[in-house]
Amino acid sequence: MTLQAGVGNRGGYGMGAAWGDYDNDGFWDLYVTNIGRSVLYHNNGNGTFTDVTDRAGVANRLWGMTPVWCDYDHDGWLDLYVTNYVDYNLQGVPSGASSEEYGVNVPFTLNPASFEPVPNRLFHNNRDGTFTDVAPRLGVADPSGRSLSAAFADFSLNGWSDLYIGNDISSNRMFQNLGHGKFKDISAASWTEENRGTMGIAVGDFDGDGDQDMFLTHWIGQGYALYQNLWLEEKPSGKLHFSDVADEFGCGEIAMGDAGWGTFFFDFDNDGKLDLFAVNGSTLEDKGDNTRLISERPFLFWSKGPDGYFDLARSGTAGPALAAPIVARGAACADFDRDGDLDVIVTTNHGRPMLLRNDGGNKNRWLAIHLTGARSNRSGIGANLFLSAGGKQQLHEYGVAGSYLSQSAPEAWFGLGQADHADTLAIVWPSGARQEFRDLPAGKVLYFTEGRPDWQDRPSSPSA
Repeated sequence: MTLQAGVGNRGGYGMGAAWGDYDNDGFWDLYVTNIGRSVLYHNNGNGTFTDVTDRAGVANRLWGMTPVWCDYDHDGWLDLYVTNYVDYNLQGVPSGASSEEYGVNVPFTLNPASFEPVPNRLFHNNRDGTFTDVAPRLGVADPSGRSLSAAFADFSLNGWSDLYIGNDISSNRMFQNLGHGKFKDISAASWTEENRGTMGIAVGDFDGDGDQDMFLTHWIGQGYALYQNLWLEEKPSGKLHFSDVADEFGCGEIAMGDAGWGTFFFDFDNDGKLDLFAVNGSTLEDKGDNTRLISERPFLFWSKGPDGYFDLARSGTAGPALAAPIVARGAACADFDRDGDLDVIVTTNHGRPMLLRNDGGNKNRWLAIHLTGARSNRSGIGANLFLSAGGKQQLHEYGVAGSYLSQSAPEAWFGLGQADHADTLAIVWPSGARQEFRDLPAGKVLYFTEGRPDWQDRPSSPSA
C-alpha cells in the first residue's frame, strides 16, 4: 500500500519513523526522518497521505535519527522532538585512516568523533498546522551531542514528561520538565550522564515499584545499562536519581561483545512482569565477506522478578528465529495477529524486515488499552495508567516505549497472569484529569475517552 498511500519517501535516505495525530483530527499522521530533508505526511483520512513538510516547517534538513511525538507543555497538541546525529562531511577525511576504540580498530569514516555534532529540534505545535523549533530557547537542543535516540517520560511523577537523550561518544542528557515549557539539565545530578555510545532507549517500570526506569543499548565493548529509578526512595530529597543495575540483573556485561540498537520493555508471556528485547548488529565489515557487516544474535531477557533477567534467545529456548545472528537496527512490538500476545518486528541492515510471531505468550491472560484524549492531545500520549490485577500493581505511560528509529504499537499492554479481570485502572491524563475504572475483563482491547465514564470494546469514529 506504500505508493498508493503516498508515503514512499522517494528521494530520501530513510532513518526513523513515528506516528502521531498532530492536528487532533482523529487520524494518525506520520513523520519520517532522513539524511537531509525529513518528511511529515498528513493523514487525509481516506487511506492516503499528503506531504505537508514545508508548510508545517519541520523539514529539519540535517541527519535526522529518532523522532518522538510528545506534548511537553500539555496544551493538548502534539509536539515533535527530532534527534540529529553529525555533520557527515567527508571532505578532509584522510583516506585509510582508522582509530582504536574499546579494543576495536574503527575506520575513521565510521567513528562519530571524526565529525561535528549537530543540534536536535523540538518542534512546538502552533495549533494551525505549523511548528516552531523552540529547542534552543528551552535549552534542550543538546548541540554538543551526537544524538541517536530520545525518550519523553514522567520519571519524577509530577505530571510532566522529562526528556532523556541518548548520544554516541557524547554525554547523554537528562532534562527535567519543570512544567509550562521549562526544562532543567540534571544530567550529572541524576547520575545518568554517561559517555558511552548509546543507540537505543527503552522505558518501563521493570521493577514494579511505581516509577519509570530505563534500559540503554551501547556499542561494542560497552555493555548495556539498566537505570533503576530511585525517585520514590529519595522523594523527600526532591532529587531524581538513577542507579545502573544492569550487571546485578544479568543484562549488562553479557552484551560486551555486541553493538546494540533497538530495544523495548514488553510482557511477552503476559505474566505481569516486564521482559526486555534488544537487537544487535555490528557496524564493522565481516572479514570473511567485506560486502556484509558482522551479524549478531538478539537478546530476549525474560524477567524473573527480583532475581533479574535470563536470556532466552541465546539459550535456544525462544526458537530458531531468535537464535540466528542478524545485522539488526530497529525493533518494535505489537499484537499484529490479535491472538493475545505481543509480536515483534525487526529491521535489518541490507536485508528484509523480520516479523517474529509470538507463539505461546497467550497462555496467560492480558488486557490492552487504547486512549483518546479530549482536553489532552487526542493521541493520549503522555497519560499514566496504573493497573491493579492479581495482587500486582503495574504502571504504563501511554505512547512511551523508546527503542531506536522505531515506534511500538500505540496501546498500553498489560499481562494479567492467571487473573480473569483487572481490579482497578486509574488513568491520569496529560491535562491532569484523573479517572478510575473497576472490574475490567481480561482478554479484551478496551477503548477509553477522556471524560467519558465508561469504556468501549470497539473504537469510535474520529467524528464521534
